Parts: sequence; structure tokens; C-alpha cells
Amino acid sequence: MTRTLHDLYAARVADGALTRDPAQEAALEPLERIRAKLAEPPARKGFFGRPKAPEGPMGVYLWGGVGTGKSMLMDLFHEAAPVPSRRVHFHAFMQAAHDAMHEARTTGTADAIAPFAARVTREARVLCFDEMQITDITDAMVVGRLFEKLFAGGVHVVTTSNRVPDDLYKDGLNRQLFLPFIDMLKNRMVVHHLDAGRDYRRERLAGSRTYFTPGDTDDTALDGVWADLSGGRSEGLTLRVKGRDLVLDDYAAGVARASFATLCGRPLGAGDYLALAQAVRVLILTHVPVLEGRHHNEARRFVTLIDALYEARTRLIVSAEAPPEGLYPSGEGRFEFDRTASRLVEMQSDGWGG
Repeated sequence: MTRTLHDLYAARVADGALTRDPAQEAALEPLERIRAKLAEPPARKGFFGRPKAPEGPMGVYLWGGVGTGKSMLMDLFHEAAPVPSRRVHFHAFMQAAHDAMHEARTTGTADAIAPFAARVTREARVLCFDEMQITDITDAMVVGRLFEKLFAGGVHVVTTSNRVPDDLYKDGLNRQLFLPFIDMLKNRMVVHHLDAGRDYRRERLAGSRTYFTPGDTDDTALDGVWADLSGGRSEGLTLRVKGRDLVLDDYAAGVARASFATLCGRPLGAGDYLALAQAVRVLILTHVPVLEGRHHNEARRFVTLIDALYEARTRLIVSAEAPPEGLYPSGEGRFEFDRTASRLVEMQSDGWGG
């Protein structure tokens, strides 16, 4: 007996894994229509044995605020998909596309996108993208042609986003060249606003500590926070920034975990931290040391990281050797660090986060 997405959702509510939410149940409707469509026998081929062009919606664009359950619903769809389905973070997918295009150009291929699109079409009939957002002009210039080929090849797409389609790549360079892609999304996909009215991720964090020092926690406690917010899985995330990769080994459902050494002990810059802040909704930052004057570069990077997270209203959970005001007691830039300490305190409040 075929189990619909409504059946799977109801089962999770019944066993206590989920809390019933009418807005989430409404979002199941367009997702279930796509699932049922994919479960139908393949369409007959047209003249000369060529497959007929796919008809009807080619997926669902699910957008809304953070913590409303978008990723959970997409995962439910991925689990129930009756055809080969691939779940991937949008940034990672676009990075793979650019890498494949670069390789194709070295062989003199006329259409560098075509081999990658063909490979994806062979491997999956559904792509599930977590956190679609366009911030890089190189992504903006190729994503339209890529999606056109995927749709033509019968690949369906389910994606989550914090933005309505019309706000993608907002204020971006040469945005007028990107607008046809927005029209394609609205014409070929069902755009559904998930307005749950609740932030379940924030509710899980409400009343919980978000800043830990050695006197009140250990790594085991943060492991528990990570397991709760990530759902006990990790798919990793690689962000391509100005031709180099920022790799996060621990990432799932908009939540990332990384050490101070990983993010501030290496020569990263504002572009790296902006990309990180845009890609994740919660960052668990571990092992922040007390910084001395000789750690000026690390302190400067830490300031830049916190500024990026603050402006993006990314939720931050920290383990550190000292309270915010004691992290950089002396050294060059000590006065400027006071603002960072103040922001760290503000970011601990229950109301913090976009």
C-alpha cells in the first residue's frame, strides 16, 4: 500500500517526533502532488522514440522563516520519493556545477553546462535543495541555463529558501540578467509560503544556554545540542568563495558546527564569513580561547566573523575559555573588541535570530 506524505507526517506526529502544525500540513499538499506524479508510469515516448517533454509543475519552491520546518518537510519528501532522489545543499550543488564546467572547458566543449546537466539527469529524477539562495554572480549567470536543461530532462526539484523567489539575488550585480530565472521558477514550480507562525528551532533553544565556559559545560553538552539541532546527521558543506573552498565537516538542516581554529585560526576573510552567515541559520562555534596580544590576527578574524553573523542574524552557540568581556583582555584592537563582546552578549538572548 502506497503511503502518502500525509501518512508519513501523521505517523511522526503520532509517535511524538513532530508536533502537528496546520501550516506544515498545508505545505504537504503541493509536495504530495509531485510525489504522486513521480509515482505514475513513465510517459509514452513521442515521435521517433524521443521522450515527451515533461508537463505540469516540475517541483515545489518552499519558502518561509527559519525554524518553521521547511527542511523537515523536504526530507520527508526525499524519503518518500518513488524515484531516485538526491538531497544536496544548494551551495554544494552549484560548486559541483562550476567544477564540472571548468573541466568541460578544458576539453573544448561548446556548451560547458551540458555534460553536468546530462550527468545529473542520468543519476536522479529529483533534486532536493536545502537553502536556495543566490549571492554569487557566477551562480546567478549560469543557474537559469542549468535549470532549463534539468527541467527539459525530466528532473524535478524541491527546494527550501528563506526568500520569496522575487527576492533572490536582490540588489545583485547585473540582476536584470537573472530575472528570467525567477520567472522560470514561478512558471515551472509551485511556490508555497510556509507560514507556520512558530520558530521550532528557536523554541528548542529557548531558555537554554547558548554561551558556555569551562565552568558550566563540557564537549558532551555541546554534542547534545548539535545532535538535537542537526537531527543526528551530518552531510557536510563546502562553500566556494573567490575560487577557494571553505569546508565545514559538520552541517545539516541549516545548522553548522566548527571550531575557532577552523574559522579563525586560518587566513579567512570577510567574504568567507559572509558566505557562511548566509548559508547557515545556526552556528555552533567551539573552543574559543582567551586571545592575547600576539593573537591579533585571530582576534581580528573573530571580530569579522561575529560581525557577519550579527548582521545576518544567525543564531550563535559558543563554547569559550572566558565570558565575552574576558576573551581579549589586551592587545591591538582591544577597544574595537568591546563591540564584539557586546554583540556576543546580545546574541545570547532568546529573541535573537532572523
